[in-house]
Amino acid sequence: MGDTGRRTIKAAQVVPGEPGRAGVVERTFDERPDEVVAEGLLAGVCGTDAEIVHDGFGEPPPGQEAVVPFHESLGRVISAPAGSGFEAGDLIAGVVRRPDPEPCPACAVDAWDFCRNGRYTERGIKGLDGYGAQRWGVPPKFAIRLDPALGDLGVLAEPASVVAKAWTLARSAWERAHVPARSVLVTGAGPIGLLAALLGVQRGFAVHVVDRAADGPKPDLVRALGAAYYPSLDRVTAEVDVAVECTGVAPLIWESVRRASVTVLAGLAGEDDPVALDPSVFDQVVLHNKAVVGTVNAGLADYRDGAEALAGADRRWLAGLITRRVPLDRFTEALDRAADDVKVVVDLS
Repeated sequence: MGDTGRRTIKAAQVVPGEPGRAGVVERTFDERPDEVVAEGLLAGVCGTDAEIVHDGFGEPPPGQEAVVPFHESLGRVISAPAGSGFEAGDLIAGVVRRPDPEPCPACAVDAWDFCRNGRYTERGIKGLDGYGAQRWGVPPKFAIRLDPALGDLGVLAEPASVVAKAWTLARSAWERAHVPARSVLVTGAGPIGLLAALLGVQRGFAVHVVDRAADGPKPDLVRALGAAYYPSLDRVTAEVDVAVECTGVAPLIWESVRRASVTVLAGLAGEDDPVALDPSVFDQVVLHNKAVVGTVNAGLADYRDGAEALAGADRRWLAGLITRRVPLDRFTEALDRAADDVKVVVDLS
């Protein structure tokens, strides 16, 4: 078939909570004239994707038992509506969240990442098919143009948007509290932690990263930024103004809050590892007017800020984050973490 209209494509497909039914299927893709149509290049993999497959997290689209997974996207524009601002050949990422149909006060002003009633949908997670297909469409409003020089590294756009939002939230808190922010503690050196460190360095901060990995790519990536790396938090003796906590591990959460004036929580503890309240830290938050905020998804401004940060980063350093590529027909292998994994991607070509 031609490059427009209806065509058959290959896509990943999963039934939440039933890993044995995950596989590649052929699907009919109908091009919509009001959408940007993209060739799917890569899909990034994160813990949420594994939770969907193995633990039954998320919701398929209405009337379906299966969902196309993956919310971290990279595509190349095939066609776009006239006047949309996109052209064939553009490198793009698709936004994950869509506003609720009500809309709530936040969604009414395009701040769907702060949706108040929970009726939002999310590509590949909640009520919408994801980006794990050889072709996908997205309304122009939910497409982010990327620097063409990024190439495959543009697949980092979604996690970079989450980190960009973390820095925006932190800045508003420290400016309100008149904190002369100069140093940052990042706990966890996965993709979110490393990108948080990157944006910290780009903003002129002294960056201190803690992760339990004693060797492998993570320490080298941190040091290549000019940041300090520590295999345990008790080795960090420097004073820190801001903390970005990316692990969801209770002791690291509370120590981050204890040390910093502003703490951004970017990691999830999960139901199986509840975070017990530390009363002494709680008292510190109140008595010292500390700020604790959370981030797990992003709005349009955050995507644009994240894309700008990637465009300004060293390409060789960004390439070091992508430690494994898995072909579409073996995408389930990407859901199982290997010891040296940082960011795993699925090749949709």
